[in-house]
Amino acid sequence: QGRLVESGGGSVRAGGSLKLSCTASQNIFRNCGMGWFRQAPGKERELVSIFRNDGSPMYGENVKGRFTISRDNTKNMVFLQMNNLKTDDSAVYYCRADRCSGSFAGFSVWGQGTQVTVSS
Repeated sequence: QGRLVESGGGSVRAGGSLKLSCTASQNIFRNCGMGWFRQAPGKERELVSIFRNDGSPMYGENVKGRFTISRDNTKNMVFLQMNNLKTDDSAVYYCRADRCSGSFAGFSVWGQGTQVTVSS
């Protein structure tokens, strides 16, 4: 009921592309804000991209112009298309649901994470 499942991570050369997917339960997808975060070794977890409450996307400064967040409302899925990857993009990427409303108010959950490794 309260799970997020990510997929699509892997290894790629700098300049390459990867697409991450996150599948949520219908209740979470409909009642919560969705987004992506990442954490590199020795660094704090940082925002990559989220959908604002009005549905518009927001991006971290380090990924603007290279990453695109999207969603498929029929499949309860959120995607992160990552282009022109850099070695600094290497991290574990997490799907996140928070800012939940209605009966899910106060609820939040992280996915298990998917590793992205970018080599030079």
